[in-house]
Amino acid sequence: MLTHSLRLIGAVAGIALIAPLAACTASPTEAKTTLTYASGESEPACLDPIVGGNWPQALVGHQFLESLFARDANGEVVPWLAESGEVNEDGSVWTVKLKEGITFSDGTAFNADAVVANMERIRDPETKASTGLRALENVAEFVAVDEYTVEFRMERPDTVLLESLAQTWTAIMSPAGFERSELEQCEQPIGTGAFQVESWTKQDRVVLVRNDSHVASMPGEEIPAEGERIEQIDWRFIPDAATRTAALQSGQVDVIDQVQPDALVQFEEDADAATLVGARPGTSARIELNTLEAPFDDPLVREAFARSTDLDSAVDSLFFGTLDRSYSPLSSSLPEMAAFPEQLAFDQDAANALLDEAGWTERNEDGVRMKDGELLTVNFPLSTNQSIPAEISLVEQMAASAGELGFDVQIELLDWSSWHEAAREWQFDAIIAPYSKSSADVLRIVYHSDGNIPAPSGYHANNTGMEDPEFDTLVDEAITTFDIAERTELYNQAQAMIIDGYYIIPLYDQMVQFAYTTELQGFHLDPSLNLPTFTNATFS
Repeated sequence: MLTHSLRLIGAVAGIALIAPLAACTASPTEAKTTLTYASGESEPACLDPIVGGNWPQALVGHQFLESLFARDANGEVVPWLAESGEVNEDGSVWTVKLKEGITFSDGTAFNADAVVANMERIRDPETKASTGLRALENVAEFVAVDEYTVEFRMERPDTVLLESLAQTWTAIMSPAGFERSELEQCEQPIGTGAFQVESWTKQDRVVLVRNDSHVASMPGEEIPAEGERIEQIDWRFIPDAATRTAALQSGQVDVIDQVQPDALVQFEEDADAATLVGARPGTSARIELNTLEAPFDDPLVREAFARSTDLDSAVDSLFFGTLDRSYSPLSSSLPEMAAFPEQLAFDQDAANALLDEAGWTERNEDGVRMKDGELLTVNFPLSTNQSIPAEISLVEQMAASAGELGFDVQIELLDWSSWHEAAREWQFDAIIAPYSKSSADVLRIVYHSDGNIPAPSGYHANNTGMEDPEFDTLVDEAITTFDIAERTELYNQAQAMIIDGYYIIPLYDQMVQFAYTTELQGFHLDPSLNLPTFTNATFS
């Protein structure tokens, strides 16, 4: 049997040193008002989620920024900073009415001019936006019609524009803040949320304090009374999972994210802890195969790799039954999700035959298949900030199983910046790169040929290199189709094309997994992206 290789690169090659954690205690006579959150996600390079636009930015940014729209508990799009949003008959103009009486935490008025300034900044290449930019690419012009009305004049109809405006990556910030330097904006974005950024100590924590000018505008939002409400959030960056778990168990922190599967099972049985789990909308967690070069430019090799491993059993055992195997390009949280288990079934005999058919019939002394003197090598970088240990173990199992067929899977464990560089420069054959969006239009963003073109941030949303005019036509038509049944059918066809071409190997839903002290009340997940929300939270 072949053994795969694994390399550690960057900060993950050493042992992370964590500063001592102060105990989270309050006087018996006064309510606790400071919440300590321990995050295993990578520390953002910039707190402004428009710049770049990744998940760690959204996590912390959601605490102090608000969007024009949101989703309610039933998944329906509802106004947040907006009062309403309506589209005209031909889909050429969306008219968004804004709530009045709202100010940013610096005292700047929230109005139509502020919204237009934010939207135009997202579109400005100097901002280096990515996720937010993709969300607005069907808009031709933003126009302030009056003080509290904005028109989104469309390049082409966009049926999911309001969903795109219900994300932290299109959140609204104070235009006055844009007059500062890029560094100042990154270190202290100014929003309308329940909290505001007080300070950011790199490689340690972001301190958020209550925004006294905040106006409750989200449906169901109830601000606790002063003296009961949380006044401060210490948002700590603690990459080591065991350290985070121990800190919660000892009472040194109140909430942890990226809970490991075994710890999640443990916390679910702990009377002093509670858990919150949800699926991120957007794509499933999946292995994307780079079709721009060998070996995965050949669909036979892609199918062989997809069928090489019993992923169903691996997911069940490594994640302690906390996750279900996915067979879809989309998250199960999206109603358009379609599953294709038959195409993705484990079958090593079929995989061997496919590799033979593809011409990889020779082997070297280590059993690695060869073709025209080239080894069947798969370069597979993994981010240790993004892939939890169970996911890394799953890829290692896949490398070993695929190795039995003659693949040589080279795994590299990278810190966030090194992984991001590898992804940006196409230095991979296989990669796991989650993408969140609260609609099935994520299929267009991630797999349309336009997604191969880098955004100003340098990030390309399409990591497969897929270029299929028929697919592009399907997803372009879907975004302009207002009939839900017709649109769903188009998305079903698009998903089938992705799976039939073996451009990806779905694994499971992208999950958010939190554990927290039972003393914390009112902590919930925002339905738009399943982000942690502490606006209504108190300590008992």
